Amino acid sequence: MRATRSVHGWLVAVAAVAVALIAAQAATAAEPCCFTNQRYSGVCQVVPGQDETCGSILSYLNTPNSTGKGYCAGTDIRGGWTQVDCNAKSASVQSADAATAAPTTCTATETAAR
Repeated sequence: MRATRSVHGWLVAVAAVAVALIAAQAATAAEPCCFTNQRYSGVCQVVPGQDETCGSILSYLNTPNSTGKGYCAGTDIRGGWTQVDCNAKSASVQSADAATAAPTTCTATETAAR
């Protein structure tokens, strides 16, 4: 009976850790990052994918020879990007379809190298 209590306690602890990790990941996954560049029309909004941060996306956008990601409607503009507040009233978010005025949130995607 003592062994059963020990196993039960261990399982409860593992379950609690798993729930905490899932909740933390879900809370951080939904936060978009916004970027601007003088050569880009509007504000680029990206939801970081797994193992990505706003800083890593900004670094990618500012690295001259980076390719393979579909950030900011697949733009090839490199350098001059800055991170901005996504909630700023003056930010007009770049839409994937220029005919619509509604903001579009894009997730990071891999594309074939050019």
